[in-house]
Amino acid sequence: MEEVSAVDTAGERTRTRVRYFVLFMVFIVTTLNFADRATLSITSSTMQKELGLDPVQMGYLFSAFAWAYVAGQLPGGWLLDRFGTKRVYAWSIALWSFFTLLAGLVGALPAAAVVGAFFLCRLMVGLAESPAFPGNSRLVAAWFPTAERGTASAIFNSAQYFAAVLFTPLMAYLTHAHGWRSVYFVMGGLGLALAVLWLYAIHEPRSHPRISRAELEYIERGGGLVSLEQQAAAKAPLQRGAIKQLLANRMMMGIYVAQYCINTLTYFFLTWFPVYLVQERGMSILKAGFVSSLPAVAGFIGGVLGGVISDGLIRRGHSLTFARKTPIVLGMLMSTSMVVCNYVDSQWLVVAIMSLAFFGKGVGALGWAVMSDTSPKQIAGLSGGVFNTFGNMAGITTPIIIGYILKQSGSFAAALVFVGANALLAIVCYLLIVGEIRRLELKQA
Repeated sequence: MEEVSAVDTAGERTRTRVRYFVLFMVFIVTTLNFADRATLSITSSTMQKELGLDPVQMGYLFSAFAWAYVAGQLPGGWLLDRFGTKRVYAWSIALWSFFTLLAGLVGALPAAAVVGAFFLCRLMVGLAESPAFPGNSRLVAAWFPTAERGTASAIFNSAQYFAAVLFTPLMAYLTHAHGWRSVYFVMGGLGLALAVLWLYAIHEPRSHPRISRAELEYIERGGGLVSLEQQAAAKAPLQRGAIKQLLANRMMMGIYVAQYCINTLTYFFLTWFPVYLVQERGMSILKAGFVSSLPAVAGFIGGVLGGVISDGLIRRGHSLTFARKTPIVLGMLMSTSMVVCNYVDSQWLVVAIMSLAFFGKGVGALGWAVMSDTSPKQIAGLSGGVFNTFGNMAGITTPIIIGYILKQSGSFAAALVFVGANALLAIVCYLLIVGEIRRLELKQA
């Protein structure tokens, strides 16, 4: 990436790349974010046997996180715009980690009380995590120029796959060796430590102690919103009618609905996929935990590649619209390949097909880059909150719908068709509804 050496009155200063460290921190926090979401998918088979839960009950338990996560998106986005990313995000990490740890403690309650208490803990984890992705979008918009934003967004979004690679085998081992409660103790403790590190390491671009003038100018000249956090510090009032304008815009609505469809794939892999490997494909919990990491590796590679391709198209002179839509459409087409698993018996072939589908999902997961490109500057956090509200409605519907499908059919065949159909619908949204991708300007009330 292009860099310029910094010069000030004292002479030439060291060239800095502080934005990469900020992105690294966002990546680490997002990795833990998704690992904490996925704890239940790893521990669910053991919990289901121990507590005597049927598939529909498990579907509702899987959805508990998303109910509160969705409800918290608009308040979370407003808090980010009002009080700034650093403080709000630090509280978010600390609170979701505390309730993750608490979920392990409620496991010591009598069996009749565990389900309700665990459901409540998952609700609180979801509520606490709600500012995270709008916060990620704000940080990328502030720290990266337009031509690097696709790659930066793809990297933090690919943390969901890295989480599965890094933590799924660990959580499977903990469940197998020490019981399902140990997973929540370990993950919660890691998060509390990370919240402290976040407060120490994260600053806005203009006040970061290690950034050079040249890097700041490079970011700002390339379209980075380096004053975004200062707007939050000024506590600018929320414009009346801003949400209504977002929902009335055809481009934004197409992006929102597409994100719902794309997240249907995400939540299938986060919730039912390990169960699919155990119950439909006959794997042990330990084996399923390790096998689940293989599609995640493919998703991670695809996620980073999608952003690199998109930014590369921009640098080659293609329009922003073409550069963002092309990886999304091609990636979602690859994701539909998961339906082929209904027609094969070999375990290794199933894993290979799911890896291709997850690779495609990674390539096409550029929604947060699109949000950084399109969100009005005055309400970047709130706009991200609306986007994430739509996207994570899939976290409510997907596990419940699949739960009912399993109860009625006793098989995952129709569930895979349901997930694949959502990938096709995402393509329809971007090709027929979104139109030109551009930054939305709010009309003054």
